[in-house]
Amino acid sequence: MKHYEVVAAIIMDDDKVLCVQRDHGKYDYISLKYEFPGGKIEPSESKEQALERELLEELDLNIEIEREFLTVNHQYPDFSVTMHSFICSALNSTLNLKEHIAFKWLNPENLSILDWAEADLPIVSKLMKEC
Repeated sequence: MKHYEVVAAIIMDDDKVLCVQRDHGKYDYISLKYEFPGGKIEPSESKEQALERELLEELDLNIEIEREFLTVNHQYPDFSVTMHSFICSALNSTLNLKEHIAFKWLNPENLSILDWAEADLPIVSKLMKEC
């Protein structure tokens, strides 16, 4: 079974968190789910480099990485992921959805109203407790 090492950005702005919605995809169980933006780490990259690259590619967003937040290991039916999440802030105020179909800025206590990808749920829970 395929395993992916990925990064995710918890982008905070005015005490709100950026949540992005996936488009339809290969796997129904993650299609249209919300997630924290990010992606796969390339072999030559650090986690931080991958996160900066992915946010530029997916959202045209420059970020400042503040600290690592939580690492999650999750098994989906067809693959597994190790997701390293980071608390970040955006350096520019506009974003351009290239791979997602929607976004929302939510207060941490309201994150549970969205339909999240399963791998993101431990991050959502921790954010709701700590913020």
